[in-house]
Amino acid sequence: MKQFRINRLFNAKSGRCFDVAVDHGFFNEGAFLSGIEDMERAVAALIEAAPDAIQLTVGQAALLQNVPGRDKPALVLRTDVANVYGRELPRTLFSRTIEDAVEQALRLDAACIVVNLFQIPNEPEVTDGCIQNILKLKPQCDRWAMPLMIEPLVFRPNEQAGGYMVDGDVEKIVPLVRQATELGAAIIKADPTDDIGVYNRVVQTARVPVLVRGGGRAPDREILERTEGLMAQGARGIVYGRNIIQHENPKGMTRALMSIVHDGATASEAARFIEK
Repeated sequence: MKQFRINRLFNAKSGRCFDVAVDHGFFNEGAFLSGIEDMERAVAALIEAAPDAIQLTVGQAALLQNVPGRDKPALVLRTDVANVYGRELPRTLFSRTIEDAVEQALRLDAACIVVNLFQIPNEPEVTDGCIQNILKLKPQCDRWAMPLMIEPLVFRPNEQAGGYMVDGDVEKIVPLVRQATELGAAIIKADPTDDIGVYNRVVQTARVPVLVRGGGRAPDREILERTEGLMAQGARGIVYGRNIIQHENPKGMTRALMSIVHDGATASEAARFIEK
């Protein structure tokens, strides 16, 4: 039965998934809210652009699921809330899951749940909290045939980068991805490597479908070229947020990325969707 829900995430034609993350308001960071101040409008625009999935929280999932009809993106439900994203980290860090996460996901007709696996320099307690979250969720997911997406994130030191800057070192990403697989992930949501040409190592390590995170806002050409390169490395899709919701043309950017992910377009070919 788990495969039934996975089938709702992955495009029948390409076998790939494009998930738009709009769960940023969960994390109490003002900078994350740019482009999604009006969530009803933002979600409506994304539904019209028709990605394979939209990643939302328990408080916002109804904006997607209340829309009538069958032809709408699948719901990926964010199940954990954390306070690790600020430029200045608080005295006590945490990552906690919502109660009865899988039951809530079932009630919301989610196709998948997602949970973080943080690796933050000198903060092993946060990693411990993430692992405890995953260990609690995995048996629930198995019992109810709910796919578990794990998001392994390697952070750079906050004093070096400031505010949720990920480390693209493949030698750090691969072991954390391997741990996520060992913990029972059905899908991995991982950061891109600094050298896109070695991303196949992440894909091979995972042994389950890998969706690549978009990360912070970047120029359009960079995002399109990076996505083209990642698909060539064997990634099964993408999970992008700020590079869509903070774009001046979210619908156009969604369609540009969909053309790369599902149709095999080049970055140059995809750019026509966002050219003025």
